[in-house]
Amino acid sequence: GYLDEQFIQLEDLQDEANPNFVEEVVKLFYTDSARLLRKIDLALDDRPFDFEKLDDVMHQFMGSSSSIGAKRVQRKCTEFQEYSKDGNFEGCTRTFQEVKHEYATLKKKLENYFQLAKVAR
Repeated sequence: GYLDEQFIQLEDLQDEANPNFVEEVVKLFYTDSARLLRKIDLALDDRPFDFEKLDDVMHQFMGSSSSIGAKRVQRKCTEFQEYSKDGNFEGCTRTFQEVKHEYATLKKKLENYFQLAKVAR
């Protein structure tokens, strides 16, 4: 329930010529995500509060999450964006914690997946 068909499509692109394709794509996602999550953290600390900036960075994070099929993370990003559009600081703050929780859970599950995949090879 953490990933959608996009992840399966990534797996389908993996072959003998590039046996670590999915893992490499996910590592790029981790790198990009860490940068974007930091930007959101900093933007939440900025005063006056810039909802437009927050929405823009969260949109980038959601796109990055979409590229690997992280559907639960995407769902929380959408919720965050709704609070941002409504100008709801408390909703943004609370939902951002949920985004980070879903991201951390996904990361742990993917790390386990890649460990199992290496054992199976």
